[in-house]
Amino acid sequence: MVSTGRIVPAADEESIRLAAEVIRSGGLVAFPTETVYGLGCDALNPEAVARVFEAKQRPSFDPLIVHIERRASLDHLVAAIGFDDHRLMDAFWPGPLTLVLPKRERVPDLVTAGLSTVAIRMPVHPVARALIREAGVPIAAPSANPFGYVSPTTAEHVREMLDDRIDLILDGGPCPIGVESTIISMAGAQPELLRPGSLPLADIEAVVGPVARRGGSDQRPPAPGRLARHYATRTPLTILPAGRARLLGPGERAGLLAMSSPVDLGGYAVVEVLSPSGNLREVARGLFAALRKLDGLGLDHLYAEPCDEQGLGLAIMDRLRRCAAPIQCEGETPLNGKGGCRHGEQTVEAPAPGAGCR
Repeated sequence: MVSTGRIVPAADEESIRLAAEVIRSGGLVAFPTETVYGLGCDALNPEAVARVFEAKQRPSFDPLIVHIERRASLDHLVAAIGFDDHRLMDAFWPGPLTLVLPKRERVPDLVTAGLSTVAIRMPVHPVARALIREAGVPIAAPSANPFGYVSPTTAEHVREMLDDRIDLILDGGPCPIGVESTIISMAGAQPELLRPGSLPLADIEAVVGPVARRGGSDQRPPAPGRLARHYATRTPLTILPAGRARLLGPGERAGLLAMSSPVDLGGYAVVEVLSPSGNLREVARGLFAALRKLDGLGLDHLYAEPCDEQGLGLAIMDRLRRCAAPIQCEGETPLNGKGGCRHGEQTVEAPAPGAGCR
């Protein structure tokens, strides 16, 4: 096994071989995809999968996504593939689309949280594809961060949060999309949107027709990212009403997450502009990195401008709402020893300042 948390350049073929050996031997490797960095292990090795849950401090009721490099791998993972499943694969694989399909028994129950379905994705990122191909096994990979916190989009983000909990980090540079995949369940009578993501729903419906939408959040989610509070910052975040500024309190040091260049800085201590022109692809690419940056400045509060919930905007607002959702736990549970909460299982009234988790 390699030294814990070591970062190696993904462009080096020897690094890919090393990472593949770590995966085959039951270890954990963080690697880039087009969406965010994933924390990968051999999806068919229950002990390795358990290490992922332990490293992330992730509840076992939250299923993982299995990443494959070629369609032939589905024969070993999926019990049945329908006509519309093939149409979506033809249109969007490789790419940021995850399909939930009936699973074969060989897929460990821990991967699927005991469900009869498995979430499958074929990433387009060359590093992810090279790693899966070299490892020769499907790779289960949630985002490479402590459970419930902001997803990582660089290797350094992973190192800051999981350094001593994992075996290797493949550095492939910043993720080009920056928001997780869209998850569609194909296990029922009609395709169902389980998580909005970087592939717009309209594109999917153009291929298979109307897609049902699952409302609200789930206590036992059928897909990752469905809990009420997720992608969270330690600093409280509030989404501003559309077209309205925030009147800051006396002495309040606050940060603003702006979708485009603001006309008035409004007294904010820090303003992070995601896209000067309001381009949603730029917004998505920089969303998690900007949240992480603001969260590290010791501010009293964060505020975020909303965007129109069309196309990629649906995924962006989903992430912001889950980040802003209040929770309360019985006590503080540190994220990498730095405070905050890793749970996100329940939505309740916000706790009093300094009490419990936020």
